[in-house]
Amino acid sequence: MLDELHISDVALIREATFAPGPGLTVVTGETGAGKTALLSSLKLLAGERADAGMIREGQSSLSVEGRFYLDDSPEEGDVVARRFSVQGRSRISLGGVPSSVKELASRIGSSIDLCGQHEHQRLLNPKHQLALLDAWAKEEVSAPLAEYRSAYKAAAAAQAEFDRLNELAHESEVTLDRARYVVDQVDAVDPLPGEYDSLLAEMPRYEHAETILRELDFVRRSLKGDSGILDVLEQALGALDQVASLDASRAEDAAHLRDAFFTVEDVASQLSSYAQTIEFDPAELAARQERLANFQALMRGFGPRMEDVLRAYDEAVQTLREHDNCDELLEKAQTALDAAEAELARCAGELAQARACALPRFASLVGEQMARLQMGSAFISGEFEDLPRSQWSAQGTQGFQLLFAPGADMSPQPLNRIASGGELSRVMLACKVAIGDSDAAQTLVFDEIDAGVGGSTASALAEVLADLAKTHQVIVVTHLAQVAVKGEVHYLVRKSADGTPETSLSSLSGEERESEIARMLSGSVDELSLAHARALLQDA
Repeated sequence: MLDELHISDVALIREATFAPGPGLTVVTGETGAGKTALLSSLKLLAGERADAGMIREGQSSLSVEGRFYLDDSPEEGDVVARRFSVQGRSRISLGGVPSSVKELASRIGSSIDLCGQHEHQRLLNPKHQLALLDAWAKEEVSAPLAEYRSAYKAAAAAQAEFDRLNELAHESEVTLDRARYVVDQVDAVDPLPGEYDSLLAEMPRYEHAETILRELDFVRRSLKGDSGILDVLEQALGALDQVASLDASRAEDAAHLRDAFFTVEDVASQLSSYAQTIEFDPAELAARQERLANFQALMRGFGPRMEDVLRAYDEAVQTLREHDNCDELLEKAQTALDAAEAELARCAGELAQARACALPRFASLVGEQMARLQMGSAFISGEFEDLPRSQWSAQGTQGFQLLFAPGADMSPQPLNRIASGGELSRVMLACKVAIGDSDAAQTLVFDEIDAGVGGSTASALAEVLADLAKTHQVIVVTHLAQVAVKGEVHYLVRKSADGTPETSLSSLSGEERESEIARMLSGSVDELSLAHARALLQDA
């Protein structure tokens, strides 16, 4: 949920802080006060598009920063910041790490459901309607849906393998000749894994054998020859041992010199053994140079690396092998595809049955909430349609749409044919209440949901929103006093009239809140409206 939002230079807002509560937060204010700027700021943090028109006049950029506590947030929450300049440059950070709009929408946007008049149009989307049903019936639908998706993925893989082999069966001779050429060229060289690197590492020993042997002979004579280093060290060590026998303080020096003698002796011995492995052999050098050239020719043709050469060889071998056995492989692939399709059909049937069983109960529950919202005998239902195989998707094998009837004696029709904007808003609200905590969104933001609503319907709307706030964080921009008094937190949006217009947000309580409720009731604040406001607040 949203813990706190700080806004800078968005539309008419210069600086403002918004801290909604965990339940129902209401936002009120006169028309044109700037409530849209608050909603725009929320949309920016939800990953929606920004444009320069959102920036406060006279400023070079806007910024919004929020702290969210999501299901997997750390104790300090997720701090999200977004900055946008008049030049169109955008900077986004999630937890202090630079991020993209896509990451912002995935992390934060998925937790916020912006339910304004425009957003209610999503209810007309059949995919969204099916998602609502699945969210409500997740205990019954999630397992068959997961099995179906696994089967759908397996069937897609089986189809891809069959298509690949079928294409291979009709492969052109050019492709097959290319594969044969790769195999012939590589087989002629017969490279071993790692052989090229070994050749490359050893080549200097063969190319410079004469130089190596000459320098090793010099080292040998310097270390072990007459009056060489080892002879001198041995004489020096004998003299220092005698000194140490007379003065114990030099015993450590003698030990160090003895270690040095043994070290030099070991080096001399190792170099002697190494020299025996070096042989200047022009024939061996030529053979290795030719071998290296063959490797390099393969890499020019099928590389650029030896790993690429070996991979190309394996692929060519597989192409030829599969082409030679294509009829048999195709038959096996067809069998596997048939089995995958049969399993997919079985899973699709179980998924369809689970959804069909859940639909009447979901519709009934939504209908109860619609009745609470003073929608009379209006009701919803739904219908499924079997789709051709080409239209199956990861969501299922059936099309689905919710149907709406304004009265009990009327035939239900698709929502987009019959429901008004106000009816759509209330149907969406009824669905949200029915889904409860099964909803993926943690924060619900309602704007204009009370348009054209009054009287007993306004009171009913307030009760339903209060119920929804038991399972969600709910933020409502409202003009109805009946809704406003239900808020656990109440914010007032005001616009200054002097100089450059500026919108401010302030949290209301006590007498300030009573005055705002009184204004909403009668358009003015007097003793009668204040008494009415106090009564509504007390009842709430």
